Amino acid sequence: MSEERHGTRRSSGPRKAQEIFDATLDLLAEKGYEGLTIEGVAQRSGVNKTTIYRWWPSKGALLGAALIGARQLDFTPPDTGSLAGDLEVLLHTVVTLLTTRPASDIAVSVLGAATQSPELAVHVRDFFADRIALEQPVFDRAIARGELAVDTDTTLLMDLLAGAAWVRVALRQLPLEKGFVSRTVATVLNGARVQT
Repeated sequence: MSEERHGTRRSSGPRKAQEIFDATLDLLAEKGYEGLTIEGVAQRSGVNKTTIYRWWPSKGALLGAALIGARQLDFTPPDTGSLAGDLEVLLHTVVTLLTTRPASDIAVSVLGAATQSPELAVHVRDFFADRIALEQPVFDRAIARGELAVDTDTTLLMDLLAGAAWVRVALRQLPLEKGFVSRTVATVLNGARVQT
């Protein structure tokens, strides 16, 4: 990570960075991107707004840092001993993000705002790049175990899994039935054709 990415968990930041990040995501969940302001974050976090502006010159930059650095969206890659098991845990994490408040309010607000704000879209791409980097050990272990080919497009694999959840929950607004996660992982890994 570059040194310019101020205030994320990968570099230094203001002393109360977690409070700032928590306040940012809480306000986003409550008021949406339009209602998110640096002044509101300063008031809620108890940090002077000039300190926030010193680290993050805009609310898009602040939200980008909060997405990567906040405890609320913290992530530890799974190690179940199998690719299918690890992918089920990863997809379950996405499903939880999309169906459990306040995380679901944050996710939907960010998705909607990113389509309207080119600046925020850049920060959202940084968030997904950070997540993909954190997920990489899952795929490295699967390759070492012979479960995946070395040239597997792991980003596409995760896009297929996460995309299924996003479409079902956010776009179709359908409930996720009990076997959704395991069935989705099995379909992505094995295909939909009849196995011979």
